[in-house]
Order: sequence, then C-alpha cells, then structure tokens
Amino acid sequence: MNVLFLCTGNSCRSLISEAVFNHLAPAGWHAVSAGSHPTGRLNARALALLAAKGIPTDGYYSKSWDILPVTPDIVVTVCDSAAGETCPAYLGQVLRTHWGVEDPSHVTGTEDEIGAAFEEAYAILRARIEAFLALPLDRLAGDRAAFKAELDRIGVLAP
Repeated sequence: MNVLFLCTGNSCRSLISEAVFNHLAPAGWHAVSAGSHPTGRLNARALALLAAKGIPTDGYYSKSWDILPVTPDIVVTVCDSAAGETCPAYLGQVLRTHWGVEDPSHVTGTEDEIGAAFEEAYAILRARIEAFLALPLDRLAGDRAAFKAELDRIGVLAP
C-alpha cells in the first residue's frame, strides 16, 4: 500500500506524516509526501521534532506531486488549501481523505508556544496514523465506501 500525504508546501505537516507513517507502518506499506506548490525545503523545526522523537528523515525532501516515485493508493490531504485542489489526472480514481491540521510553522509567539504547536500537530498526525494502521484492512479492502468512511472518521480524531 502506498499513501501520499499532500499539503501545499510539502515542508512541515506532510513531512511529519510521511516520516511517522513510514516509521510505524508494517513491511510493504510506504508513504510519500508532496505538495501542489512545494517550498523546496523542509521545515527545520519539523525535522528537529522528528529527530527528537527518534524518527528518521534521511532522504526526505520537499517535492511536487508531479514527480512522485509511486502512484498512491490513498491520498491524505493535511492542510486546508490542498483539500480543495484537484489531484493530478495521473492519480486516477485514488481514494482521498482529508485530515486537516493547523500549520505549526505559521504560529507566532514565544519559543514555548511555537514548540507546543509543533508538538500538537505531531500528536494529532501520529494518533490519526496509528488509527489508520489499526483498521481491519482485510475487511475494508473490498468495500471502498466503508474504507473511505473510516479514513474520513480518522480525519477528525484528536489525540
């Protein structure tokens, strides 16, 4: 199974999602992240947070959805601006869901407030990924509507 975590800039939330998913996923499952308008660089605070959690990010980079190494089975948008965009035609009838998370890289305030925003985004995304990985995929694989409903339900979970 290939999962695409999509955000506009592909520098923070989609990166966190890709790294956490790949860290937790069973063999044969893989996530990539991309952006509709990638920034071309990864957010330094997101990288530091992942490193502090023991989650590797080697080889990750900010990339466009136009140059994906695999065709995803599922697309998960993690920012509101990407949620309304039409995925590239080559993705076909991919299963889509939206897991909107506030962008911690836009938070202003003290170092503690900014750090707390990154921790919250991480906690939300990790909880949702863990819920996804706990789904009875053997049962859902044959029922696209039920699978989509479960993915959408996960998109509103809080840690």
